[in-house]
Amino acid sequence: MNPLVRPPRLAPGARVAVVAPSGPVPEERLQAGLDIVRGWDLDPVVAPHVLGRHSELGYLAGADAQRAADLQNAWCDPSVAAVLCARGGYGAQRMVDLLDWAAMRAAGPKVLAGFSDITVLHQAFATRLGLVTLYGPAAAGVDFLKNARAQEHLRATLFAPESVRIVTAVPPGGTALVPGRARGVTLGGCLSLLASDIGTPHAPAGARGGLLLMEDVGESPYRLDRYLTQLLRTGWLDGVAGIVLGSWEGCGPYEELRAVLADRLEGLRVPVVEEFGFGHGPGALTMPFGVPAELDVDAATLTFDEPALR
Repeated sequence: MNPLVRPPRLAPGARVAVVAPSGPVPEERLQAGLDIVRGWDLDPVVAPHVLGRHSELGYLAGADAQRAADLQNAWCDPSVAAVLCARGGYGAQRMVDLLDWAAMRAAGPKVLAGFSDITVLHQAFATRLGLVTLYGPAAAGVDFLKNARAQEHLRATLFAPESVRIVTAVPPGGTALVPGRARGVTLGGCLSLLASDIGTPHAPAGARGGLLLMEDVGESPYRLDRYLTQLLRTGWLDGVAGIVLGSWEGCGPYEELRAVLADRLEGLRVPVVEEFGFGHGPGALTMPFGVPAELDVDAATLTFDEPALR
């Protein structure tokens, strides 16, 4: 895997757009998130359909074309320095094919931040735009609103990325499933989305040579087994350099989940670290995708060769 283009870091006063490519956003959570972003001396602008809801499918924040237009218009607005996703949920897969990638490429590099269902966009931005993106808390996400660590790590990554070039697992996590060290370019996201995105025009061909970051929420151990088996059977994990596992909120007793992870991943014979502290868990860390890094499982660190943003 090759390193991707790093967007510019943010400066005080920068204008940022808040979009909802997937699920609907409660207004009170949106307003609370905007207050935090304004407290960072940023100027947030809310896309037209962030508080919208699909007329028939209530799990979507407006129609597919509306959500796609919000994202594309925000990205192509020269006054916008970053696009922050308000939440995950479901729906990015339905709108990603409606984006005009030529127009978005012409707009130049800027920051995309979000997680969970936004995995689909992280993969598309990597393959279509060749850009580093930030897998981190959603601007109206419950954890982001309530947890100072999640807020501070995202803020540091946006404004002073050199200060978080070394990311250490959140205690008591960071244990070794398979010890060792590995180097590669980071990629990944929510496991269920990685599996469902295989074979689409926007998914990378595989994780060969990369450091794969994976997490999920609300999935039973047997379903996670299914997703991992899908990645294995398609060859998507062939040649992966190392694996960093995040949070598994609501995924059953961890001892059962750990047995699945060990059964499916140990055969790859690459370093694997557990419970690193990104994803759906409390105080989630922000993880850059598309940057070369070194994983040291024994030290529970991920050291990026350069800051995520330039």
